[in-house]
Amino acid sequence: MTSTKEQAAISRLMGFLQEWDNASKAARSHMLDNFIKANQGKTGPELELEFSQGASLFLARLTSWLRLTYMYGIYLDQQLKSIGIFLSAASSHRYLIEFLEVGGVLTLLEILGLKQLKEEDKRESIKLLQLVANTGRKYKELICESYGVRSIAEFLANSKSEETQEQVQILLDSLGHGNPKYQNQVYKGLIALLPCTSPKAQQLSLQTLRTVQAIVGAAHPGIVDAVLGVLSSMHLEVQYEAIQLIKDLMAYEVRPVLLKGLVELLKPPGKETAKVKGKAPEDPATLHLPEPLSVYIQQAAAAKTIGVLAKDSTKLAEEMIQLRVVHGLMCAMGNQDHTTCQRQASITLEYFVRTFPIVEQHVRKATGETLFQLFMRQGRARTQSPTTTNYAVEFPAFGEIAGVSTPAVQWMSLTLGKPPS
Repeated sequence: MTSTKEQAAISRLMGFLQEWDNASKAARSHMLDNFIKANQGKTGPELELEFSQGASLFLARLTSWLRLTYMYGIYLDQQLKSIGIFLSAASSHRYLIEFLEVGGVLTLLEILGLKQLKEEDKRESIKLLQLVANTGRKYKELICESYGVRSIAEFLANSKSEETQEQVQILLDSLGHGNPKYQNQVYKGLIALLPCTSPKAQQLSLQTLRTVQAIVGAAHPGIVDAVLGVLSSMHLEVQYEAIQLIKDLMAYEVRPVLLKGLVELLKPPGKETAKVKGKAPEDPATLHLPEPLSVYIQQAAAAKTIGVLAKDSTKLAEEMIQLRVVHGLMCAMGNQDHTTCQRQASITLEYFVRTFPIVEQHVRKATGETLFQLFMRQGRARTQSPTTTNYAVEFPAFGEIAGVSTPAVQWMSLTLGKPPS
């Protein structure tokens, strides 16, 4: 027989559940507010004590209301936070099982794809998915089997909140660890994110890719074009993460293709520029030229990346010399439409000249002694005080080695100073 105290507790529980069943939406919202305030951080046994060993009865009502109303966003934030109290409670594995058995993961993933819902609600859904994933391998597999990687990656690309995007990164990183059955799916999903239009999503994807790449081992061939494409971003934080990933990829079998791609970026297709310059000045289309600008940004980033790789490894530098990187750097220095490209190319070329005697001889012979001495004398100062003086006209040999016409080789940012008398 139950004691008087136990009977009173059961009576309170039944009264609470009856009140919930008969309550309006607004009244249920008030009840959830009180529940969240009173039970935040409690353990499973403490929740059971609070609900007289009937906490699962309240959780079942919560999940039922969630499944009926989540598409409309009615008190969704409170519903998800209340469920989070159950899932995050210590010694509460039974609550997780009960939530999953009624399709909890699918509901959370569907929330991410509904445009009418608030960003805050979707962030709470991500946090619940984190709790599920962190419970163990089979739960990570459950998320992935529910097409979770695709839904989560698409949400990361479309989210407008950096705080939310950072939470998504934590989830993807969790799915990439301790999940051998689906780690390649996570890896490919991150690669697919790189061409997206969100700079923050690109940055976070690149950061996570570095971790997951080490777990996966073999590099997917598709990562080469994806990471080279990211170099066209005008956001320096994105470029930085891309360069760090490229450095990591030098240890994998994609290295030759990646190096070749970097060198080729130093000489973008001439038709891009020719197409733009062929338009009349009065053409309105010439007022906004995003494609050529992205090409020039990518060219500058490639020159910078090549310099970083060369300084890290003499072997890599020698491989790039075999790929005619010096020729490409000379072409990049002749880009009169983008001074940053000229600066980055000149800094990298200077390193090759100072490090490899054969490169020094090649450049000295091609440019002539006077121009060569001016170039070497200025050193790093060229990055600090650009000049618009065009010395390429006076030294046509520089244009010849680059394989472009002399007028096109404008050393506008090399700070060569006045030629000696």
